[in-house]
Amino acid sequence: MNKSVKERVFDILVEICDEEIVREDIDINLLDEELMDSLDYTDLIIRLEEEFDIVISPSEYTREESDTPAKIIGIVEAGLQK
Repeated sequence: MNKSVKERVFDILVEICDEEIVREDIDINLLDEELMDSLDYTDLIIRLEEEFDIVISPSEYTREESDTPAKIIGIVEAGLQK
């Protein structure tokens, strides 16, 4: 069975953050909780683009618009609809 978009994003986030909490609390602020830094964020963008065959321009979203797992899932879902 294919994994959902949400589960695939969670898999990537868990690998980058090295924390399962991103699955448990989709509204956790990844930056404020120091689960990700700017290099991790760049890695995340690249991996999401490769995994979902979408383009995410880092300048398209502010830090506040992409700082939680829920917001990142929303960005991916929006990219898939383009």
